[in-house]
Amino acid sequence: MTSSPNRRTALVVGASGITGAAIVSRLLADGDWRILALSRSAPVSHPQVEHVAADLRNADDLRRVLGGRGVSHVFFTAWSRQDSEAENIRVNGGMVRDLLAALSDEPVQHVALVTGLKHYLGPFEAYAAGEMPDTPFHEDEPRLDTPNFYYEQEDELFAAAARSGFTWSVHRSHTVIGHAVGNAMNMASTIAVQASLCKRLGRPFVFPGSETQWNGLTDMTDAGLLAEQMLWAATSPAGANEPFNIVNGDVFRWRWMWPRLAAYFGVEAEGFRDAPRPLEQQMVGLEGEWAELVAEHGLVEADLARVASWWHTDGDLGRDIEVVTDMSKSRLAGFTGYRRTLDAFTAIFDRLREERIVP
Repeated sequence: MTSSPNRRTALVVGASGITGAAIVSRLLADGDWRILALSRSAPVSHPQVEHVAADLRNADDLRRVLGGRGVSHVFFTAWSRQDSEAENIRVNGGMVRDLLAALSDEPVQHVALVTGLKHYLGPFEAYAAGEMPDTPFHEDEPRLDTPNFYYEQEDELFAAAARSGFTWSVHRSHTVIGHAVGNAMNMASTIAVQASLCKRLGRPFVFPGSETQWNGLTDMTDAGLLAEQMLWAATSPAGANEPFNIVNGDVFRWRWMWPRLAAYFGVEAEGFRDAPRPLEQQMVGLEGEWAELVAEHGLVEADLARVASWWHTDGDLGRDIEVVTDMSKSRLAGFTGYRRTLDAFTAIFDRLREERIVP
């Protein structure tokens, strides 16, 4: 492909994750981008993508590998889960600060940062513990009066933008579903693995979450749609210097969704009964069963922990609160992307099967 003289250079931070991989795919489809994919390991396997190996927690490493790259656009999708919110703030705020400091002499035009709805709900250790805004969540809600690493990341972004003169955008996603093996927060592959094990063992496909989640309205975020919004904000004047919610655009109840996911896998759906039934309890001790399933079907990932994150899906579906998100702001600004969540799930399941990750 012939490059234009004004070819842009995108740095995708966390390129091996669900959102980062989706952004790389979106940039490749968009055309004339030079793509730098930053991750500590697991390089993106594509001839048009340059892997940049760096540790986001090492400021010297970042300065060494990023200087002189000509980065014009940054898509920051990485985070590192710590044992406390104080550590989350120190580590994750520091990664944003150090990365942007390493790019201070680069021709950066825009930085897009992914956060999430814990901006409105509170961090893991104080989740929904304080006074939250009413649903649907809107971008102009004031911050909660509790420490939150999302706020620290935003503040580091705002400070760097003020110093360097680039524009920014913040993208507040709900539960992101997409394709990335080894991701610690991957509901789509977790559900696919749960259903596959249930089918093998002749068990019902049991909803693990709360009565509120089973009966209430909710929404989700497809990684491809999130990538589309980030690219729009990074290249559109209407997307500059604004936070945006990003969800698929439909709402659903799990009591409607769960039987349809069960039908895809050919298992018997069982809904909420009396109390949550977490996957960490339902699926305990099934590593051997998964290994046998992998061997029988010639699957490619024998490590159950790399394809299923029981804790994350339990946390998401176990919430006793309604979570619905307003998308008016970005729609009025010109971003009109949409996904039907059921179709997003089945498209991911199809790909997991095609790549022999689930049977």
